[in-house]
Amino acid sequence: HTAAAVGQKPLSKPMKPRLAVHKFSSCDGCQLSLLNLGEDLPRVAALVDIVHFAEAGPSDEDAKVDIALVEGSMSTPDELERIQHVRANCEILVAIGACAVSGGLQALRNGVDAETWKTAIYARPEYIDTLPTASPAAQHVKVDHEIWGCPVNSRQVLGALRDLLSGVMPAPDREKVCTTCKRQGVPCVSVTDGSPCLGPVTNDGCGALCPRIGRGCFGCYGPAATINAPALAEHMAQSGLDERQIAQRFAQINSQAPGFVEIAVAMRDRADG
Repeated sequence: HTAAAVGQKPLSKPMKPRLAVHKFSSCDGCQLSLLNLGEDLPRVAALVDIVHFAEAGPSDEDAKVDIALVEGSMSTPDELERIQHVRANCEILVAIGACAVSGGLQALRNGVDAETWKTAIYARPEYIDTLPTASPAAQHVKVDHEIWGCPVNSRQVLGALRDLLSGVMPAPDREKVCTTCKRQGVPCVSVTDGSPCLGPVTNDGCGALCPRIGRGCFGCYGPAATINAPALAEHMAQSGLDERQIAQRFAQINSQAPGFVEIAVAMRDRADG
């Protein structure tokens, strides 16, 4: 007999975990890394109920969810309010990408007066509503996990989601770009042609993409767990870079990241005498 035949309600299917993807100040590149999952994207959709992901279609910014992925930095007063709302509506908040984790490229303006650059760039600066600085999500709310990268890669995001859905927190990447270069047999660009390279102090998430084509690492995946930035800065100086060039190298994609920002400031101070 069926359940209906004996007067019972049919068993309901267990609810899938609910997922939201929220955008703040960013270029959308980290969201695109999700869309670039290709054949794995339907598998993600089979595991979770995607209730908010404006880039892909579904839009319900106020939805209560199990996991919220946050892309972008906090750069406007409205975003400070929204990140509090996102935190209140999710069980687990994951910051994805350099902007959400360290302020990203927007944080390059943190060292100058915001009103000055608004006046210099915009014809009607009074219409630009922005904060004095761009800041990461963790500066304003509790962040349960961070995924570095500019942009993050699909493998990282998919792996983190699988871990979270299995009830464990994802393990952070610990290998440096230099390790990947050695494993892949990539010649060290710093040794062979003197190119400034942040590989010794940067987490690998790209498979040593830049060194593989003969360019130094730009630090897209953030500082490694253990770094010696002053030693790397000294090596760059011996290769011919001056203090301002060294500071610029560290103060790029993850300019506000711990370990990077301190050496950049120190190099600028030394250049200023």
